Amino acid sequence: MVPQRWPLTGCLALALCVASFGQAQPPTSTKTPAPDAKPATPSVDEIVNHYVQAVGGRAAWRKLKSRVSMGRIEVTSANLSGTVIVHEKAPNKILTIIIVSGSAFRQGFDGTVGWAEDPQNGLREQSGAELAETRRQADFYSPLDLRDHYSKLTLLDTERVNEHDTNVLEAALPEGGPPDKLYFDAESGLPVKLVSQHHSPDGVSQFEENFSEYREVDGVTLPFTISQTGGDSDFVVRMSEVRHNVQLEDGEFSKPAVQ
Repeated sequence: MVPQRWPLTGCLALALCVASFGQAQPPTSTKTPAPDAKPATPSVDEIVNHYVQAVGGRAAWRKLKSRVSMGRIEVTSANLSGTVIVHEKAPNKILTIIIVSGSAFRQGFDGTVGWAEDPQNGLREQSGAELAETRRQADFYSPLDLRDHYSKLTLLDTERVNEHDTNVLEAALPEGGPPDKLYFDAESGLPVKLVSQHHSPDGVSQFEENFSEYREVDGVTLPFTISQTGGDSDFVVRMSEVRHNVQLEDGEFSKPAVQ
């Protein structure tokens, strides 16, 4: 839906509370209260399954065939703002357009070819690790295919992130290189943070993305605010509109012809 990588639908690499209770001790008891039991550590499968259910479940996602998202981007490090438009079509097509200060940045994947176009580098075709990254971003059903995106998932630890207790998974990439780190809210199961590598013509940079303001749209739950730090700039994307099952032509995802 948005310039995130959970699923990484994004540009330029550019995704998405429970009651507690206590139990009183009997007033006549003379026994020393037992220490609180430590919550059982979930398995990787339990974390992944919790995530799938948290974002709506497999049946709800399979009802969707396309998505059009629109919003604003604020490049805080450069005091700039602009428009974000993302078109996605199942199973694996994506087009992201970002317009800032009159300049357009576009990135697409047509199911086979990944490409990018911007004022600095012009129109170019992607390859290697950059193409693999874009291919993952283009997976419309990415939440359902998380295990397919990585060669291995390993539970590292729990960590407090933005007032959330999270389960941290280390995710090894099939193409090699430093693994991603995925942070899932221990209660809700929703993604909270992603730490990953982004490949571009300028090299490899580490990025951190934070996901918040989750909303349900047509039975699936998506993050409407994504902040990213790393590389040469920090930005925040705030989506304002998301529509599903919009008619999208395959041709719009193809690499443009050279003018």
